[in-house]
Amino acid sequence: MSYTLAAPVYSELLIRKSRFLGCVQPIPGRAEAVAVVDALWAEHPTAAHVCWAMVAGGDSAAVDDGEPGGTAGRPMLEVLRHQELDGVLATVVRHFGGIKLGAGGLVRAYTDSVAAALRDVQKVPVVRMATLRCLVPYALEGWLRRELVAAGAQDLQVAHGMHVEAGFRLPLPAVAALRARLDDGGQGRLAWLD
Repeated sequence: MSYTLAAPVYSELLIRKSRFLGCVQPIPGRAEAVAVVDALWAEHPTAAHVCWAMVAGGDSAAVDDGEPGGTAGRPMLEVLRHQELDGVLATVVRHFGGIKLGAGGLVRAYTDSVAAALRDVQKVPVVRMATLRCLVPYALEGWLRRELVAAGAQDLQVAHGMHVEAGFRLPLPAVAALRARLDDGGQGRLAWLD
């Protein structure tokens, strides 16, 4: 099972005069992650590096931003994976203090920045959702709505035309049972749309 975060978490480390500002936050995807990184550059124009790593729905990224290859983004990404996180972005802003840390020192600094932020984090289980659509005659609309509410369907959208078209989201593990119940209760008058 994978987890996401309930809210952003932060850390600040001072290592041999360099200041490392870490943040791990929920994020839906790469476009939003890039926007956050751009905002960090605007907020910290004197920073030497803004390194980041992200895991979101099977998409991942590890960016060293000018640090020696594999010393920042990849170690940050490994911390996220070790914590079984998904839908999260880890960023570390480095303000250089004039003392070089070496490859091993950089790996430890970036890993520790992310790990420190995640120390007391509240993880939330990621629930995969499926989007479904179906058609029913007007006579079954009330029954369909009651069944969807009972199943915990979310984001219900109903359109009225020749038939009632309902679109909704449901946790993936509950889809098969609901489809079977609706097929049975609809007695052949419910049609699923792709």
